[in-house]
Amino acid sequence: MPDPNERWEDNVAGAWYVDKSCIFCGLCPQLAPNNFRESEDGTHDVVYKQPDTDEEKTQCQDAAAQCPVQAIGSDG
Repeated sequence: MPDPNERWEDNVAGAWYVDKSCIFCGLCPQLAPNNFRESEDGTHDVVYKQPDTDEEKTQCQDAAAQCPVQAIGSDG
């Protein structure tokens, strides 16, 4: 279960986030490339853009559902 209190600080502000349980598998940038990417230090993935369109929201939901450690959350 994603923990909003453990979200990486380099996520952009907004509902969607990646928390510190991320194992840096690279799946979320593959599934939602408009919203997730590798962190600057190359140790985890982050939300770099909150989803704007229905397609992006669906892709983020898919990434969250497929995350092997449930590190992707949304407070929205």
